[in-house]
Amino acid sequence: MTAVIAAAGLVCPAGLGLAESAAGARARLAVLREIDWCDRRFERFIAGVVPDEGLPALAPGLAAAPLQAREARMLRLAHAALADLHAGLPADLPAPPLFLGLPEHHTTRPIDTERFLRLLASQAGACFDPALSIAAPRGRAGGLMALSQAVARIDAGQAGMILVGGLDSLVDLYVLGALDRAGRIRGETVSDGFSPAEGAAFLLVAEASVARSHGLPVLARIAAAGSGFEPGHLYADEPYLGDGLATTVSTCLDAAGLSAPLQTVYCSFNGERYWAREFGVTRIRNAAAFADEARMEHPAECFGDLGAAHGAALAALACHGLAGGYRPGPALVYASSDRGDRAAAILERST
Repeated sequence: MTAVIAAAGLVCPAGLGLAESAAGARARLAVLREIDWCDRRFERFIAGVVPDEGLPALAPGLAAAPLQAREARMLRLAHAALADLHAGLPADLPAPPLFLGLPEHHTTRPIDTERFLRLLASQAGACFDPALSIAAPRGRAGGLMALSQAVARIDAGQAGMILVGGLDSLVDLYVLGALDRAGRIRGETVSDGFSPAEGAAFLLVAEASVARSHGLPVLARIAAAGSGFEPGHLYADEPYLGDGLATTVSTCLDAAGLSAPLQTVYCSFNGERYWAREFGVTRIRNAAAFADEARMEHPAECFGDLGAAHGAALAALACHGLAGGYRPGPALVYASSDRGDRAAAILERST
């Protein structure tokens, strides 16, 4: 079986849809700005924020619900990205299960994943089946981990179509405070840090014949997808050797059996020097698989770190680039979470 990406949606500080976001990232348009909240040195945070007026309002049934401010924001972000994905798709498309990556950095209490899926179904409508859906708080790699699980289900004949995604808002006062105390947010006195942001990204993954039967387009073919773990992660005491990503990418390359070297890499670099080491290990161990002039894309430089939305957002941008012909394939897409999760996918242009 061949799994493909039939549609994608993205909302982030660079755009209120995938096409707009891809254009901003392609132009290297920086959209980071000062916000009203201040760090522990009384300097304003610099963040990537989605314009509030560009998001749908909370559904009437949720407006009075006991929601954390971050939950309410994430529901609106997800609604907008799902609407972007479904624009132009057949109205009678069956509601697939949703595999969703959620934040690994929590506020005063973690998000209840099952409850959140029910809330999202109430907010966004019947575009996915909440009874068959799952969500997990896995950070940047979460969306690509969901993609890997979806491909495995489709390859095993257990599903014909699955919606996968990632969703986060690091622009939350509690989260910002915790990251600021850890010295991780870029500012006037912190150069080895990142700019927090928010966003939502979704991919409609389908078996190729199922996509054809519903008259769906094909943005990209999924040559391989997989996930792994880095024992020496950012919050661990183990030595940081870069084995998690290197092994994950090696496994994907073995499964993909590419006839041409990787031409483009979409990575979750966010400005912290920590993340460069593991890609260096990955590139050295898999040197023969990369084209000499392989292009590196790290759009966090434009719109900031999207947290748990980042991996899915990178895949959406890669699909747009491959389908539009302005990024060569095959393309490696990978994301690394703070607490060790690593995930990757290899996408090829549809023929």
